[in-house]
Amino acid sequence: MNVKVRDGLWAAGALLLALVTLFAPLGRPVHWWLVVASAVWAAALVPISARWPRWAIVLTAPLNGVNNLLAIAPTSLVVFRAARSIRSQGQLWALVGVTVVLQAAFGGLHAWRAGDSLFEYLLGTMFSVVFLLIFPAVSGALVGRRKPLTQVLMERNDYLEHARALTASTARSATRAHIASEMHDMLSHRLRQLTTHADALEQSAAEHAPELREQVELIRKTSAVAMEELREILGVLGTSSEHDEDAGTRADVERLVAASSAAGLSVYLDWSGADLADADARLRRAVHRVVREALTNVHKHAPSARTRVAVTVADRVRVEVANGPSAAPRGAGTRRGLIGLEERVELIGGSFLAGVPAGGGFRVLADLPSHPVVQEETGTTGAVAEAPPPITAEVLTMPRVVGSGCLATLSLVPALGTAFVLLLVAVFSRSEISPEEFEKFEKSVTHEEDVTEKFGFGVPSDHTGCYRYHVEGSDDRDFEVCFDRNSALMTAKRELAR
Repeated sequence: MNVKVRDGLWAAGALLLALVTLFAPLGRPVHWWLVVASAVWAAALVPISARWPRWAIVLTAPLNGVNNLLAIAPTSLVVFRAARSIRSQGQLWALVGVTVVLQAAFGGLHAWRAGDSLFEYLLGTMFSVVFLLIFPAVSGALVGRRKPLTQVLMERNDYLEHARALTASTARSATRAHIASEMHDMLSHRLRQLTTHADALEQSAAEHAPELREQVELIRKTSAVAMEELREILGVLGTSSEHDEDAGTRADVERLVAASSAAGLSVYLDWSGADLADADARLRRAVHRVVREALTNVHKHAPSARTRVAVTVADRVRVEVANGPSAAPRGAGTRRGLIGLEERVELIGGSFLAGVPAGGGFRVLADLPSHPVVQEETGTTGAVAEAPPPITAEVLTMPRVVGSGCLATLSLVPALGTAFVLLLVAVFSRSEISPEEFEKFEKSVTHEEDVTEKFGFGVPSDHTGCYRYHVEGSDDRDFEVCFDRNSALMTAKRELAR
């Protein structure tokens, strides 16, 4: 739920609760405008506690000067919320001390006007200070202190997760580099020797044993294919030449095309758009890999076909290698190279197609994004942020978490319980007098306490010290009783029209 909407609902609830006193007063009744003013004041404290929490705590004190207990009860929620937002403990308790003094002053003013005894004044002030101010301030301070610590803990957890992923990625890269180095040093050297001996053996067989020429040629081609596949594996492991700084640039692609042309392939380059020298390294390596693998396939399966390499650089980079029909029969391949190309292209967010076009031949097409958004095979999702400050082990122990939560709950119980009880008393309290009971009132003998204890509190009349009670059994008649400064019955009028 939106914070503003929630605050509006809380403010409306506090306003309506405080306005109940207009219809069912608790204690000595007050004028209607004071009830409305205190209700508006209590409702206004809700948004104030969100924006100016320090002022909200102090501004709860004036409500103790008005006899509207249903406006005072919700102030504990305001104090709890404000204390949760104040980070300085010294400042919080200084504000609580000032508020205690102000509450005692406003409570004394109310007690003097209402004629309460010293005991009643002290008891009411103690209840208000302890349960509606200090208790919620303590619990709010604990909960407020726990919130930033929890946030720090979450940030540290995210940091450690990123660090763990980066460490694992680094370890994988180191392992790949080690494996690639071993393969390069051992297998590469042996395969080169095998290729060299196969070339020499092929020449010797052509002169001395022509019947073995085909078998020797197969050995030479197989060793060449093995050497090419080893280069591909080393490329996957991260040590091939495609990781050069100029891989995938126009000059690099021109070298690949020139090398294929020198090997006897009929190939030409059609480059459209800007160079890729400043492009993302992942994009350039993908361009290099597509062109190299496609030309390798042409050498293997269609060496006599005319081949076109087209690179178009715009909003996206389009790489196409297409060859025409070949007179030589097409050999069966494993398609491992094409599968590897498709995986590499999709890894950076591109699309890949390979197949026989309508006119025959073969075509490889890769559509690549100019700015790849997928991370390069590292397993990480972004840069690792700076580590948050360390926290001590005891600040978020389970007893502290449970204790602060229980204390926060207990701080709300007095406020909600008080409001609920007062509301029940206000709604169900008796505020009507029967004619027979009214006849028993005696001037200067009947006291105000006797009347209020038995019949509840009436509604203030137009005269000071006078209150109206509904006539039992009548819909439109009231009794009016007036008391002097000593709370003794001064006058009693009967059956006034409402």
